[in-house]
Amino acid sequence: MWQLAARVDLTSLTESSTLVRMREILSDLDRWKRQGKKMAVARVVDVEGSGPRQPGAAMAVNEDGDVAGSVSGGCVEGAVVVEALDVIETNDRRMVTFGYSDDDAFAVGLTCGGTIHLFLEPLDW
Repeated sequence: MWQLAARVDLTSLTESSTLVRMREILSDLDRWKRQGKKMAVARVVDVEGSGPRQPGAAMAVNEDGDVAGSVSGGCVEGAVVVEALDVIETNDRRMVTFGYSDDDAFAVGLTCGGTIHLFLEPLDW
């Protein structure tokens, strides 16, 4: 059964909770940086309905398609890798949205249904 969408107030996302979620991928980012790899980062910025990861969850992808972190725990991450590789190539930032009905969500690995909104950007440091 589809749940009513609940908008997440991003102002309530504390700096410390965002940093904790980013720490999950810092060692991989540091290693890739030392190797001279180009990278992109995807962050959950909003969740409607039920979602496996909350705003602030992050996933990084390097130019070879290697992945660190998680934004969904499901097959959406394959699509996020495709988007991230394009972000690395074009150096563009973008918002992407993934959402499924409950039946479709379960079929593709999103056991919670709902919709997630991600912001992807190249990591240029």
